[in-house]
Amino acid sequence: MGPDGAPSQSVPWRKVLWEWQPFPDNYVDQRFLEELRRNEGIRQYRYWAVVKEAGFVGQQLSCVAIFITLWFYMEQGLLAPETLFWTSLTCALLGYGLYQALTSQTESCSDHRTHLADSQSAALFLSFTFGFSPVLKTLTESVSTDTVYAMSALMLLAHLVSFPYAHPSPPGSLSLNAALFASVCLASRLPGALHTFAMLTCALLVFALWPCLLQRIRANAPGQFTGVCVGVCVGGVGGLGSQSLGGAVLLSLALVSVTLICPLLLVRLQRHKDNIHGPWDEAEIHEDLSRFLH
Repeated sequence: MGPDGAPSQSVPWRKVLWEWQPFPDNYVDQRFLEELRRNEGIRQYRYWAVVKEAGFVGQQLSCVAIFITLWFYMEQGLLAPETLFWTSLTCALLGYGLYQALTSQTESCSDHRTHLADSQSAALFLSFTFGFSPVLKTLTESVSTDTVYAMSALMLLAHLVSFPYAHPSPPGSLSLNAALFASVCLASRLPGALHTFAMLTCALLVFALWPCLLQRIRANAPGQFTGVCVGVCVGGVGGLGSQSLGGAVLLSLALVSVTLICPLLLVRLQRHKDNIHGPWDEAEIHEDLSRFLH
């Protein structure tokens, strides 16, 4: 297999560059396609395994819906800020206890943080948030409400897009900052400073602490992971449905698409994958060269 006018095979062709040969530069012999390899290292996916992993994406969508639902209740005066704060604090303490219970001995030895250090960090955050709540409440007074809502929607979308679903503990800085920015924007439209403080505390619980606990459940209690994701999704749809039936329908369609339809498409399209490898690939050095670094 070579260009027309190639020399006869009386002179054997060798795949070398350091000697002259009576062949064109683009010449290859009949052995060229013998080294063709197809779909080397392709990972085969199972549908329900992909659905289980996609549950993390679905529950994160539901977490955003739950947060928005709580904001609606706060804005309409149906939920007192004291109730939201003490509920968030109770959930945080229960979640912290569950997180410690699910921590293996190896992980406990590698983590040098103590309970006292965690308590100090929590107290510092609550103190600063409570002290700056009046400032945060008036932070967007000069900005129109429509602009605030648009910025919040855009930041929550950025949070979902940039969230590190493979390794969400701790959440990515871009994802977390986008969620907290949206939380500050929404909280500034609530009636009082105490509402802002309670809403920001809830935002920290939903967007920063909950992903860490869910990742620990996925790693150390995989049997309960699916049930937790389903429960969060049901809570998100139910909560949003209490405020907007259309929003609940849209969220349900999004959850079905993300957790059921997209995994099915991935598994179905995997069989049509056709990657080829051969002598035209770039050279790879497999030898350990670390000895040359010393």
